[in-house]
Amino acid sequence: MELSLLIIIMLIGVLGIGSQWIAWKYSLPAIVIMSIAGLLVGPVLNIMNPEESFGAIYDPIISVAVAIILFEGSLNLRIKELSGFGLGRPIFRIATVGALIAWILGSFIAHYVAGLSWEVAFVIGGLFIVTGPTVIMPLLRQSKLKARPAKILKWEGIIVDPIGVLLAVFAFEIITFFTMEDKTITSLLFFFMIAAFGMFFGWFCGRAIGWMFERGHIPEFLKSPVVVAVVLLCFTLPDSFVTGAGLLSVTAMGMTLANIGISSLDDFRHFKENVSILLISAIFIMLASSLQMETIIQIFQPNIIGYVLLMMFVVRPLSIFLSTIGTELSIQERALVGWIAPRGIVALTVSSYFAIILLEAGFEDAEILTTLTFGLVIFTVVAHGFTISPLAKKLGLSLEGKPGIIVVGSNPFTVQLAKSFENLNYPSLIVDSSFANLRYARNAGVQFYHGELLSEQTEFNLDTIPYDFIITATPQHSYNALICTAFLPEYGRMNVFKVDPSNAEDAGVVDRVGGRSLCKEEITLNEFIDKINNGFTFKQTTLTEQFDYEQYKEEKDERAVFIYYVKPSGQIVFYADDMRLFPQVGDTVVSLAPQSKEMEEKLINHTTI
Repeated sequence: MELSLLIIIMLIGVLGIGSQWIAWKYSLPAIVIMSIAGLLVGPVLNIMNPEESFGAIYDPIISVAVAIILFEGSLNLRIKELSGFGLGRPIFRIATVGALIAWILGSFIAHYVAGLSWEVAFVIGGLFIVTGPTVIMPLLRQSKLKARPAKILKWEGIIVDPIGVLLAVFAFEIITFFTMEDKTITSLLFFFMIAAFGMFFGWFCGRAIGWMFERGHIPEFLKSPVVVAVVLLCFTLPDSFVTGAGLLSVTAMGMTLANIGISSLDDFRHFKENVSILLISAIFIMLASSLQMETIIQIFQPNIIGYVLLMMFVVRPLSIFLSTIGTELSIQERALVGWIAPRGIVALTVSSYFAIILLEAGFEDAEILTTLTFGLVIFTVVAHGFTISPLAKKLGLSLEGKPGIIVVGSNPFTVQLAKSFENLNYPSLIVDSSFANLRYARNAGVQFYHGELLSEQTEFNLDTIPYDFIITATPQHSYNALICTAFLPEYGRMNVFKVDPSNAEDAGVVDRVGGRSLCKEEITLNEFIDKINNGFTFKQTTLTEQFDYEQYKEEKDERAVFIYYVKPSGQIVFYADDMRLFPQVGDTVVSLAPQSKEMEEKLINHTTI
């Protein structure tokens, strides 16, 4: 039975987001799960074929989605990142020299190994330098790389995406200029003019949006819709003249908005991220399920497998190593970046376009472009998706390990809390904008950062990737709530906690917004500090079969407060007023307890202080 278009749309959404959830739940590469799901419902089980069902609107949907995804990614490309991590020269080299080397080497391999004519080889060689945010972002979200390699891969993926498309278009224009009589020098100049216009138009749209936002000409409820509409305009106008110019335009628009210091940029940043995840999920399902079984079978031809392997093991590593000679990158960073280059949506969609126009131009060998592209996409997605985490660990570029904790506010309680984390080998960092308050952290010898956590400067100078939890414990109710609210979208509600200074009646609704309150008991920061000043210390108690949680609760000092517990796997669970999990045998419970000789003697066989 043929499915209705409504059911197909529903399946695309469910399979896409379901794949994302499965990938998150079991720590698997999301793009691999999405590709498998799309292949199963498409060519394998023949349940749906979105390309046939959507008809004429299939390609425009894909193109618009790619434009929005590329724009959302470029919103994260702030120039200060390059100076803050010393990445300006490596990224420039990779996006220029590296792209040129990859284009030339890829074209030679396409001719001599895949059997393509020189004309088709140079077109597809330019296209295959792309990686793109649709495949890089899910990998970075999964792998937890250190800041430098993660930012290099992110910048390369977003910047090289439009460059690769334009290289392919440029190669096609040059080829047709020399091989077709109806092509003149005017058409070649027109190509360069539209590419330049695309960059200028994107910059202009970004500046215009920024000016309107800052002057209050657009109301809050219209900001996100206006940005989406302008992105569509910015993409469609240049792209209607030259394929690929629209991608260059939206990239320029996003980078402009990211770097002109708009105070309200974060108001719609998370909206764009959510839309981007939804679009990435949907498009991967659509593309994979629209493939034909013949295309999948052709992937395993020797010439295509040989081409893919040489692209992965020769072209990519060589282009990165040669282009980064003399840069600040270490051998380990160059090795990781030289391996990770998955191809995705842009390569698939644009190669289909070039397959059609090259066939129409008389290049019959272009009929294998779709097979060649999908072979490269599926091999790189699977290989890089499953190897990025273990390779990063092997090279010492992974942040995998025990989760870290940021503690906002320096005072006697937070310093002792941070020391308890360090005693269990959990990375912790105290952040405070007051240098006077930081004397507690300095005197105790714990890690600290002097600065305002919400400031833009801190965002560039402080690497927050190693940290999975935030605990805010300052003397201000509103500031605690503000910190929690700001970091809820990034860290998740289950990982953001606050300790308010008092139970003041005028705190009002502030107590009920932001993160969860630390500890099940109603205890304030002032009370915590009083306990520390009165000799309370953090104690660790490991539960056993002979001394379980219930027995521990009965025998502990009634003044003691449970703070968190650690599972043998390394997972850390904080006590909160709405917690549903409780310690089991083998877990280590950390409490703030008084110094009691009687208690110490009773628990001497069960407690490590």
